[in-house]
Amino acid sequence: MKTPKIVSAGEWDTALHDMLVKEKEVQRARDALAAQRRRMPWTPVEKEFVFDGPDGKLSLLDLFNGRRQLIVYRAFIEPGTGDWPEHGCTGCSLMADHVPNLAHLNARETTFVYVSRATQSDLARMKKKMGWRHPWYSITDTFDEDFGVKDWHGTNAFIRNDEDRIFRTYMISGRGDEVFVNTWNLLDMTALGRQEEWEDSPPGYPQSPPYEWWSWSDTYSEHTPWRWFGDPDPDDPNDQRPPRKDPESHDACC
Repeated sequence: MKTPKIVSAGEWDTALHDMLVKEKEVQRARDALAAQRRRMPWTPVEKEFVFDGPDGKLSLLDLFNGRRQLIVYRAFIEPGTGDWPEHGCTGCSLMADHVPNLAHLNARETTFVYVSRATQSDLARMKKKMGWRHPWYSITDTFDEDFGVKDWHGTNAFIRNDEDRIFRTYMISGRGDEVFVNTWNLLDMTALGRQEEWEDSPPGYPQSPPYEWWSWSDTYSEHTPWRWFGDPDPDDPNDQRPPRKDPESHDACC
């Protein structure tokens, strides 16, 4: 691998300062975007939804657990994904591995949960196997279809008013969910980055196809790289799935 220019500590400090100027510009742009997000209009949730939980049936309002806001990530940990019943979708499992201690989020009147189309017994088994501790509920109706997460992962945000009326306030999917994965954030600050082919890196830097290096946290030692999320829909401008390179590769993960 050919290295970048090797310089003195003083020259390096100058280069770092130049980068920090650009970093701050990006941060200010992100702050402005967050401010605009807080001014997004709300839309009421008029339909009733029912979920299965460890202790029985729950409504969408119940998922708030008494707090003002609710964030719901739709995870594909369910039959027909990954190498089920051993694991679910690799990407959604990677996401689940990064869920933080929720006490800090709860302190800001916000609840965070996962939902999937798996039974509670299957989810309890998977949580124990993978060491996941966050709340996880089973979809029983059209929640995923109604909120844009039927066929692809995504995160919806809701708020309730003083009369317990629920409103949808935001939704992200695709690369928007990257902010929840510190592995990528940490790799982005390293010299080699994520080491994926889509990145603009100097010639000779190690790179592999995106997704292929991901694995379940308990199988990296036996991991064989392959990733395919299903053929992208040419009529859907929001479908971010990459095309399959090998027509004989495995079935879709999600």
